[in-house]
Amino acid sequence: MNGGMDELYREVILDHHRRPRGQAPLAGPADARAEGKNPSCGDELELELACAGGAITGAHVACRGCAIATASGSILAELVPGRTPEQARALAEAFREAMHSPDGVLADALDPGDLEVLTGVRKFPARVKCALLPWITLLSALDAQSGDGRAAPATTEA
Repeated sequence: MNGGMDELYREVILDHHRRPRGQAPLAGPADARAEGKNPSCGDELELELACAGGAITGAHVACRGCAIATASGSILAELVPGRTPEQARALAEAFREAMHSPDGVLADALDPGDLEVLTGVRKFPARVKCALLPWITLLSALDAQSGDGRAAPATTEA
């Protein structure tokens, strides 16, 4: 990545950190909920999802953590509504895989939006868990929704 792209990516992350999306409470009760922690740095995240008609209609994200974790949660709040739970799961799993791969490429077919910016965090291994925390928490919430409704606390240590 060249210096210009680094600067662009940095600006996108800072914008999501300064003005995080998805902080407004859901209009009604949550259909799925999970909490996540990154024990290595102390980042914490609470995620609630609203669903209707087979799609996720809203996401509430409350993150107490660093700029990377906050930006990643904000990007999740923008990208998940409008997707089916299966599409959201596919995006979360593709992001997790990209963060651990040498090329860090997300398929365009997933319409990753600003999430692609966070793949640059791979250059800083200590921050990868910060970027993954919201997405691991999303997977836990989706598991709870399809299971008994109770989400096990998500952790980046798994």
